[in-house]
Amino acid sequence: MLSNDHSDLFIFAIPGGKRPTTARKTHICRLYDILQLCIQRNDLERARRAWSILVRCKEINWKLMWRMGLTILSEGRDNSSAERDGKHLEYLSTMMLQFAEAREPIIQEMVLRLICSGEYERALEELELYLPSPPYEDNPTLHIYAALICIYFAQPEVSRHSSQEASQKSKSTTWDDVMLRRAQRYLDRALILDPRDVVAKGWLEKLPTLAQRPHRDESPDSDDEQMAIDSEQGDSRPKRARTGFT
Repeated sequence: MLSNDHSDLFIFAIPGGKRPTTARKTHICRLYDILQLCIQRNDLERARRAWSILVRCKEINWKLMWRMGLTILSEGRDNSSAERDGKHLEYLSTMMLQFAEAREPIIQEMVLRLICSGEYERALEELELYLPSPPYEDNPTLHIYAALICIYFAQPEVSRHSSQEASQKSKSTTWDDVMLRRAQRYLDRALILDPRDVVAKGWLEKLPTLAQRPHRDESPDSDDEQMAIDSEQGDSRPKRARTGFT
Protein backbone atom coordinates (compact mmCIF):
# COMPACT_ATOMS: atom_id res chain seq x y z
CA MET A 1 0.00 0.00 0.00
CA LEU A 2 1.53 3.28 -1.10
CA SER A 3 1.93 6.08 1.39
CA ASN A 4 -0.31 9.13 0.96
CA ASP A 5 0.77 11.78 3.45
CA HIS A 6 4.52 11.31 3.01
CA SER A 7 4.85 9.59 -0.37
CA ASP A 8 7.58 12.07 -1.22
CA LEU A 9 9.76 10.56 1.54
CA PHE A 10 8.90 6.84 1.56
CA ILE A 11 7.57 4.26 -0.86
CA PHE A 12 5.37 2.36 1.59
CA ALA A 13 3.36 3.36 4.63
CA ILE A 14 3.82 1.32 7.79
CA PRO A 15 0.46 -0.11 8.99
CA GLY A 16 -0.76 2.07 11.83
CA GLY A 17 2.28 4.31 11.45
CA LYS A 18 2.44 8.10 11.44
CA ARG A 19 4.69 10.62 9.74
CA PRO A 20 8.18 10.18 11.24
CA THR A 21 9.27 13.05 13.49
CA THR A 22 12.66 11.75 14.61
CA ALA A 23 15.74 10.28 12.97
CA ARG A 24 15.00 6.88 14.55
CA LYS A 25 11.51 6.76 13.11
CA THR A 26 12.85 7.81 9.73
CA HIS A 27 15.29 4.91 9.78
CA ILE A 28 12.46 2.55 10.70
CA CYS A 29 10.40 3.76 7.74
CA ARG A 30 13.38 3.29 5.45
CA LEU A 31 13.86 -0.22 6.76
CA TYR A 32 10.19 -0.97 6.13
CA ASP A 33 10.67 0.19 2.54
CA ILE A 34 13.61 -2.18 2.21
CA LEU A 35 11.53 -5.02 3.63
CA GLN A 36 8.74 -4.47 1.14
CA LEU A 37 11.09 -4.16 -1.82
CA CYS A 38 12.94 -7.34 -0.85
CA ILE A 39 9.66 -9.25 -0.67
CA GLN A 40 8.58 -7.99 -4.09
CA ARG A 41 11.98 -8.92 -5.55
CA ASN A 42 11.77 -12.34 -3.86
CA ASP A 43 14.93 -11.57 -1.91
CA LEU A 44 13.59 -13.32 1.15
CA GLU A 45 16.91 -13.68 2.94
CA ARG A 46 17.33 -9.90 3.19
CA ALA A 47 13.63 -9.55 3.94
CA ARG A 48 14.02 -11.84 6.94
CA ARG A 49 16.94 -9.77 8.25
CA ALA A 50 14.93 -6.55 7.89
CA TRP A 51 11.95 -8.18 9.55
CA SER A 52 14.02 -9.41 12.50
CA ILE A 53 15.11 -5.82 13.18
CA LEU A 54 11.68 -4.27 12.73
CA VAL A 55 9.87 -6.61 15.11
CA ARG A 56 12.22 -5.56 17.90
CA CYS A 57 11.34 -1.89 17.49
CA LYS A 58 8.77 -0.67 19.99
CA GLU A 59 7.35 1.68 17.37
CA ILE A 60 6.28 -1.27 15.20
CA ASN A 61 3.09 -3.19 15.92
CA TRP A 62 4.33 -6.37 14.29
CA LYS A 63 1.08 -8.18 15.05
CA LEU A 64 -0.67 -6.02 12.44
CA MET A 65 1.83 -7.36 9.90
CA TRP A 66 1.24 -11.07 10.61
CA ARG A 67 0.54 -11.79 6.94
CA MET A 68 3.92 -10.39 6.00
CA GLY A 69 5.59 -12.49 8.66
CA LEU A 70 3.88 -15.54 7.21
CA THR A 71 5.17 -14.69 3.75
CA ILE A 72 8.82 -14.54 4.72
CA LEU A 73 8.83 -16.94 7.66
CA SER A 74 9.85 -20.26 6.20
CA GLU A 75 10.39 -19.68 2.51
CA GLY A 76 13.73 -21.01 1.45
CA ARG A 77 15.42 -23.35 -0.95
CA ASP A 78 16.60 -25.62 1.86
CA ASN A 79 13.13 -26.23 3.30
CA SER A 80 10.86 -28.99 2.05
CA SER A 81 7.20 -28.29 1.42
CA ALA A 82 6.22 -30.26 4.53
CA GLU A 83 8.66 -28.25 6.68
CA ARG A 84 7.32 -24.95 5.34
CA ASP A 85 3.72 -26.02 5.94
CA GLY A 86 4.57 -27.07 9.48
CA LYS A 87 6.26 -23.77 10.28
CA HIS A 88 3.41 -21.80 8.75
CA LEU A 89 0.84 -23.64 10.86
CA GLU A 90 2.92 -23.27 14.01
CA TYR A 91 3.28 -19.54 13.35
CA LEU A 92 -0.46 -19.12 12.77
CA SER A 93 -1.29 -21.05 15.94
CA THR A 94 1.00 -18.75 17.91
CA MET A 95 -0.50 -15.64 16.32
CA MET A 96 -4.01 -16.78 17.28
CA LEU A 97 -2.95 -16.77 20.92
CA GLN A 98 -1.08 -13.47 20.78
CA PHE A 99 -3.34 -11.45 18.48
CA ALA A 100 -6.92 -12.18 19.48
CA GLU A 101 -8.26 -9.26 17.41
CA ALA A 102 -7.27 -11.02 14.19
CA ARG A 103 -8.34 -14.55 15.08
CA GLU A 104 -10.97 -14.73 12.36
CA PRO A 105 -8.66 -14.03 9.37
CA ILE A 106 -5.92 -16.11 11.01
CA ILE A 107 -8.14 -19.21 11.34
CA GLN A 108 -9.27 -18.66 7.76
CA GLU A 109 -5.64 -18.63 6.62
CA MET A 110 -4.85 -21.67 8.77
CA VAL A 111 -7.70 -23.72 7.30
CA LEU A 112 -6.63 -22.77 3.78
CA ARG A 113 -3.05 -23.87 4.52
CA LEU A 114 -4.30 -27.18 5.92
CA ILE A 115 -6.39 -27.79 2.81
CA CYS A 116 -3.51 -26.93 0.48
CA SER A 117 -1.24 -29.33 2.38
CA GLY A 118 -3.79 -32.15 2.13
CA GLU A 119 -4.70 -32.23 5.83
CA TYR A 120 -8.42 -32.23 5.15
CA GLU A 121 -9.49 -33.97 8.33
CA ARG A 122 -7.58 -31.56 10.54
CA ALA A 123 -8.99 -28.62 8.58
CA LEU A 124 -12.55 -29.87 9.13
CA GLU A 125 -11.86 -30.45 12.82
CA GLU A 126 -10.67 -26.85 13.18
CA LEU A 127 -13.77 -25.59 11.40
CA GLU A 128 -16.08 -27.72 13.51
CA LEU A 129 -14.42 -26.31 16.60
CA TYR A 130 -14.76 -22.63 15.69
CA LEU A 131 -17.80 -22.35 13.40
CA PRO A 132 -20.46 -22.77 16.13
CA SER A 133 -19.27 -19.62 17.94
CA PRO A 134 -19.01 -15.93 16.98
CA PRO A 135 -17.50 -14.29 15.03
CA TYR A 136 -16.66 -17.36 12.94
CA GLU A 137 -20.30 -18.41 12.52
CA ASP A 138 -20.89 -15.26 10.45
CA ASN A 139 -17.96 -15.86 8.09
CA PRO A 140 -19.30 -17.23 4.77
CA THR A 141 -15.82 -18.23 3.57
CA LEU A 142 -15.32 -20.59 6.51
CA HIS A 143 -18.69 -22.22 5.79
CA ILE A 144 -17.67 -22.66 2.15
CA TYR A 145 -14.41 -24.33 3.22
CA ALA A 146 -16.31 -26.70 5.52
CA ALA A 147 -18.80 -27.57 2.77
CA LEU A 148 -16.10 -28.34 0.21
CA ILE A 149 -14.24 -30.60 2.65
CA CYS A 150 -17.48 -32.45 3.41
CA ILE A 151 -18.05 -32.93 -0.32
CA TYR A 152 -14.51 -34.27 -0.63
CA PHE A 153 -15.11 -36.82 2.13
CA ALA A 154 -18.49 -37.73 0.62
CA GLN A 155 -16.84 -39.02 -2.56
CA PRO A 156 -16.79 -42.77 -3.25
CA GLU A 157 -13.67 -44.45 -1.91
CA VAL A 158 -12.79 -41.38 0.16
CA SER A 159 -13.27 -41.51 3.91
CA ARG A 160 -12.63 -39.14 6.77
CA HIS A 161 -10.86 -42.09 8.40
CA SER A 162 -9.34 -43.49 5.25
CA SER A 163 -6.24 -44.88 6.97
CA GLN A 164 -8.32 -47.05 9.30
CA GLU A 165 -10.65 -48.26 6.58
CA ALA A 166 -7.79 -48.94 4.21
CA SER A 167 -6.27 -51.26 6.81
CA GLN A 168 -9.56 -53.16 6.92
CA LYS A 169 -9.76 -53.26 3.10
CA SER A 170 -13.15 -51.61 3.03
CA LYS A 171 -14.25 -50.01 -0.21
CA SER A 172 -17.04 -47.46 -0.53
CA THR A 173 -18.76 -47.29 -3.89
CA THR A 174 -21.47 -44.72 -3.19
CA TRP A 175 -21.56 -41.10 -2.18
CA ASP A 176 -21.92 -40.49 1.55
CA ASP A 177 -25.38 -38.97 2.07
CA VAL A 178 -24.54 -37.86 5.60
CA MET A 179 -21.55 -35.81 4.45
CA LEU A 180 -23.54 -34.37 1.56
CA ARG A 181 -26.27 -33.20 3.95
CA ARG A 182 -23.62 -31.59 6.15
CA ALA A 183 -22.18 -29.87 3.11
CA GLN A 184 -25.63 -28.57 2.20
CA ARG A 185 -26.11 -27.09 5.68
CA TYR A 186 -22.80 -25.25 5.41
CA LEU A 187 -23.65 -23.99 1.92
CA ASP A 188 -27.12 -22.86 3.02
CA ARG A 189 -25.55 -20.89 5.86
CA ALA A 190 -22.96 -19.33 3.54
CA LEU A 191 -25.70 -18.24 1.15
CA ILE A 192 -27.71 -16.68 3.97
CA LEU A 193 -24.66 -14.71 5.03
CA ASP A 194 -23.81 -13.70 1.44
CA PRO A 195 -26.72 -14.12 -1.00
CA ARG A 196 -24.42 -13.20 -3.92
CA ASP A 197 -21.92 -15.98 -3.22
CA VAL A 198 -21.64 -17.78 -6.57
CA VAL A 199 -19.65 -20.67 -5.07
CA ALA A 200 -22.42 -21.53 -2.61
CA LYS A 201 -25.07 -21.18 -5.30
CA GLY A 202 -23.18 -23.36 -7.74
CA TRP A 203 -22.57 -26.20 -5.31
CA LEU A 204 -26.13 -26.12 -3.96
CA GLU A 205 -27.32 -26.68 -7.52
CA LYS A 206 -24.79 -29.49 -7.97
CA LEU A 207 -25.40 -31.41 -4.74
CA PRO A 208 -28.69 -33.12 -5.77
CA THR A 209 -26.94 -34.73 -8.73
CA LEU A 210 -24.03 -36.11 -6.72
CA ALA A 211 -26.01 -38.63 -4.69
CA GLN A 212 -27.68 -39.85 -7.90
CA ARG A 213 -24.43 -40.69 -9.71
CA PRO A 214 -23.97 -44.32 -10.71
CA HIS A 215 -21.83 -46.52 -8.51
CA ARG A 216 -18.23 -46.98 -9.42
CA ASP A 217 -17.43 -50.17 -11.31
CA GLU A 218 -16.92 -53.21 -9.13
CA SER A 219 -15.06 -56.33 -10.09
CA PRO A 220 -17.38 -58.95 -11.70
CA ASP A 221 -16.40 -61.51 -9.12
CA SER A 222 -17.45 -59.50 -6.10
CA ASP A 223 -19.21 -61.38 -3.32
CA ASP A 224 -22.67 -59.94 -3.92
CA GLU A 225 -22.62 -60.56 -7.65
CA GLN A 226 -21.27 -64.08 -7.25
CA MET A 227 -23.97 -64.96 -4.75
CA ALA A 228 -26.66 -63.64 -7.13
CA ILE A 229 -25.26 -65.67 -10.04
CA ASP A 230 -25.09 -68.83 -7.95
CA SER A 231 -28.67 -68.34 -6.79
CA GLU A 232 -30.02 -67.81 -10.33
CA GLN A 233 -28.17 -70.77 -11.79
CA GLY A 234 -28.98 -73.07 -8.89
CA ASP A 235 -25.32 -73.84 -8.50
CA SER A 236 -24.83 -76.61 -5.99
CA ARG A 237 -21.23 -75.64 -5.31
CA PRO A 238 -20.47 -74.45 -1.78
CA LYS A 239 -20.95 -70.72 -1.53
CA ARG A 240 -18.03 -68.55 -0.56
CA ALA A 241 -18.10 -67.09 2.91
CA ARG A 242 -18.88 -63.37 2.89
CA THR A 243 -16.06 -61.13 3.97
CA GLY A 244 -15.75 -57.47 4.75
CA PHE A 245 -18.50 -55.23 6.05
CA THR A 246 -22.21 -55.81 5.77
